[in-house]
Amino acid sequence: LKAGGIAGVCVDLILFPLDTVKTRLQSPQGFRKAGGFRGIYAGVPSTAVGSFPNAAAFFITYENVKSILHHGSTPYLTPAIHMVAASLGEVVACLIRVPSEVIKQRAQVSPSLSTLQILSHTLYHEGIQGLYRGYKSTVLREV
Repeated sequence: LKAGGIAGVCVDLILFPLDTVKTRLQSPQGFRKAGGFRGIYAGVPSTAVGSFPNAAAFFITYENVKSILHHGSTPYLTPAIHMVAASLGEVVACLIRVPSEVIKQRAQVSPSLSTLQILSHTLYHEGIQGLYRGYKSTVLREV
């Protein structure tokens, strides 16, 4: 739990500026209008809040599913057990990751708005479904 959470936080915070640049390059409004290199850490609060529980949820699910499926299985099934456990871990982790990513990406292309403003705007205009925009495609990519 702790190791997975800490590892997830470290990776997310170290790679955050690269992700911001990528998101702004992909923005329909263009790189400069989306913020350019200004506010390169815009949206980092949502990443910081979601990173630890996201990584922890993945590793807890992965380890538990792996141990449940491993009882009485033959050695040649080990790769399939790891694949199923990792896939289920990603499905669970995406329940946390996707809302965090939605808020983060919106903050990256609107650096003048705070994370809380973006969260409240999304909930007001789109409801909970707005936070899970792209859940299915993210799960398919991760699995």
